[in-house]
Amino acid sequence: MRIATWNVNSVNARLPTVLAWLEAAQPDVVGFQEIKCLDEKFPREAFESLGYNVETHGQKTYNGVALLSKHPLSDVRRGLPGVDASGFEAEFEQARYIEAVIECPRPVRVGCLYLPNGNPIGTEKFAYKLAWMDRLEAHARDLLRQEEAFTLCGDYNVIPTPDDARNPSAWAADALFQPESRAAFRALRHLGLSDAGELGKQPPGTFTFWDYQAGAWQRDHGIRIDFHLLSPQAADRFVGVETHRDARDMDKPSDHVPVVVELED
Repeated sequence: MRIATWNVNSVNARLPTVLAWLEAAQPDVVGFQEIKCLDEKFPREAFESLGYNVETHGQKTYNGVALLSKHPLSDVRRGLPGVDASGFEAEFEQARYIEAVIECPRPVRVGCLYLPNGNPIGTEKFAYKLAWMDRLEAHARDLLRQEEAFTLCGDYNVIPTPDDARNPSAWAADALFQPESRAAFRALRHLGLSDAGELGKQPPGTFTFWDYQAGAWQRDHGIRIDFHLLSPQAADRFVGVETHRDARDMDKPSDHVPVVVELED
């Protein structure tokens, strides 16, 4: 089973590019982030014509996530559960998480997430980012208790280590590279989740995001912020991982590229 995660940065604006990549790469399951549309505006028919079942959790103009699968989906969840310790209401009216069980010979649960950016530091946006990560960690603990294969995949908006950026100093004042953000990501990993990139021994410089500005793509000033974090049961089924860098050079590209993990069926 090939499971992709991709921040498409507006699914309707980039639909031909997204469809072209899907037809070439043929993933079984895809988690999209930043679809930037309400559920009723999602181009469902275009993906169904490629054989995908579609579940969405949309929001007008901003955020939004979706799951596509060539296998049946069940136990669909929209939004993280609970209210965090800072008092933010669940989801804070932001569509950032969708989850489902992919019914295959050996089922796998896929959680697709778009973690808050958190900029600027020192504002409610950064506090919300950290609170959201706390809720994600709590949900991951609950999932681990079920002892099933799952991936929490998506745009984490965290640069975990200096090796995950071409120019770490350029991100020193950014919410993605703050000690608190990185510590929250480590806490999630330390629950027992495996980074597919590390399992696949991807080298430093395997970036997943290049800004549209300042020639970042042309200069390869990228960062790695898109991840598959695998439960032990999923890691046992790990076959390989691919970062589709060429997608950044397609017509009307997203500023992110797809990351595809392969698990044994």
